[in-house]
Amino acid sequence: MPEQEIKTLVAQGLQALKAGGEVAKKATAEIETDASHPELKSALQAGNTTAEQWAQRIRQAIEQVGSAEDTGNPILDAHYEVSKRIRQKAPDATSRDLGIVASGQLALHYWIAAFGTLGNYASKLGLDQVAQPMHSSLEEARQADQKHTALAEKLLAA
Repeated sequence: MPEQEIKTLVAQGLQALKAGGEVAKKATAEIETDASHPELKSALQAGNTTAEQWAQRIRQAIEQVGSAEDTGNPILDAHYEVSKRIRQKAPDATSRDLGIVASGQLALHYWIAAFGTLGNYASKLGLDQVAQPMHSSLEEARQADQKHTALAEKLLAA
């Protein structure tokens, strides 16, 4: 595959991440209000800080690669709607918190896949200034996923 076509894929992927970040920002404000467990609230606040770092890295990567058409992010849009329904239908605070954790992990798995893919494509193109931040974000998403797992186990044990 010619390098320009891979670069176009990277640009499109970065644009989707940028749009996804906007969806996540909107959702997080609602989710923080719905969460009840103190450790979950703390994890959500930490996630906001990390998400801001990711957004900055994505903006910088777009500057390096060039932008693509903004097509939004239908994957995270749909995930946001499902997450909202899960929270609304939860019969109690613990169920709602567990739903928030599960939805958070599903979103993190999206970010893990996206950062990993785009980081690898950028590496293939020799775009180290794009690849390195994507790989850093990938590792942060993996660590957040592990923390979500530990929190879910704690909530389930209570």
